[in-house]
Amino acid sequence: MKLRYTRTALRQIDSTLDYIASRSPQGARSVNKRIITAFALIQEYPQAGQMTSRDGYRRLVLTPYPYVIFYRVTADEIVISRFRHAAQRPASS
Repeated sequence: MKLRYTRTALRQIDSTLDYIASRSPQGARSVNKRIITAFALIQEYPQAGQMTSRDGYRRLVLTPYPYVIFYRVTADEIVISRFRHAAQRPASS
């Protein structure tokens, strides 16, 4: 199944990796590898993430890192909608 990323999600991932890289380039590489692995998991097993209270949305925690990927599955694609630190308050809708 095809993965699609919202601009918001891409911006959030980029800013997170930039922030980590400014403190630890190796740490940023490790988190980036985990993000890529998580995307591959979601692509192969779209139902892998936990359902959220928002209808149709799932979340996947990037264990052992404190980051969460939010996505939804449609008939023909998986849309990565948000990426945030687990300690951040959820965005209000």
